[in-house]
Amino acid sequence: MTFDKSRPTSMLTRRKALTLGAAGITSALISSGAAPLSALAKAPMLGPSLASHHRFTLGDFEITTFLDGTLKISGLFPAFGAEQFQEDVDEVAKANFLPTSGFEMSYAPVLVNTGKELILFDTGNGATKRPDRGKLARALKGAGYTPEQVDIVVITHYHPDHIGGLNEGGKPIFPNARYIAGATEHNFWSPKQLAESGGSLASRAKLVQSHVVPLADKITFFKDGQDVVTGIRALASDGHTPGHLAYHLESKGRRLLLWGDAIVHQIFSFQKPDWKFTGDMDHEKAAATRVKLLGMAAADRIPVTGYHLPFPSVGYVEALGEGFRFVPASYQFRM
Repeated sequence: MTFDKSRPTSMLTRRKALTLGAAGITSALISSGAAPLSALAKAPMLGPSLASHHRFTLGDFEITTFLDGTLKISGLFPAFGAEQFQEDVDEVAKANFLPTSGFEMSYAPVLVNTGKELILFDTGNGATKRPDRGKLARALKGAGYTPEQVDIVVITHYHPDHIGGLNEGGKPIFPNARYIAGATEHNFWSPKQLAESGGSLASRAKLVQSHVVPLADKITFFKDGQDVVTGIRALASDGHTPGHLAYHLESKGRRLLLWGDAIVHQIFSFQKPDWKFTGDMDHEKAAATRVKLLGMAAADRIPVTGYHLPFPSVGYVEALGEGFRFVPASYQFRM
């Protein structure tokens, strides 16, 4: 850059002109009694907001994730890494710009439009958890669907936040649907004795009695490797629960791994897949399942959607040292 020494040093610069202009306007407003411009910008605080659905294409499939709601949970430890020292758990959070005081969990059912059928994976928390959760039915309508249009409801496992939205007021929310659930999962949770046992699992089993058992004649019970429809196949992923099923989706060579609750946290489940998560019923099997699914997604570069990943709950998996890293999706599905 060169400078023209012949130019007068008293020349008015753009910055000075803008400054003098602004000062003149302000002075004129004040002398006329008018309110300063900043006052015109006042508006009420509206609070944080999140989208209620996120839609993208996968080959000939159209995929929509829905936000059934969120829950803030106090404390990272011992929810994650109960067998570790708390300071080590907190250090992982800090290294990833997360607070150590707790975490927020999203709930994200998934709707797949194959062009022939609408297939819903999991149904959210249901009416008893409103207003913060249980928003799926309203989110469906906001995305242009009605519960009556759903042809198949697939339940990854029988925890309350996945089956709570099956009915409301004793009536099925998806009246025209048939259902798919894991055979092992159903056999574990459905016996009436478990609901009447008074044990730690009794309250969850009671919800199975009220929400799932009445639908039993409409349920097809699946095992590993069975197809919901062409291009959607069940994958054994037990550990979180005895019969948890993940699903592999493929259309026109495009793939997606839908893993329900097999992997729940975007940092701890990825970077420390062998660490315990208190929500898992069998910690060793759950850890093995995490490593298997994360390794598969990373090696084959398969996009993933997880029920509890931060909404819109879609991204990729990168191998990182002895663990993995979650990479949220951006515009990949729009290219």
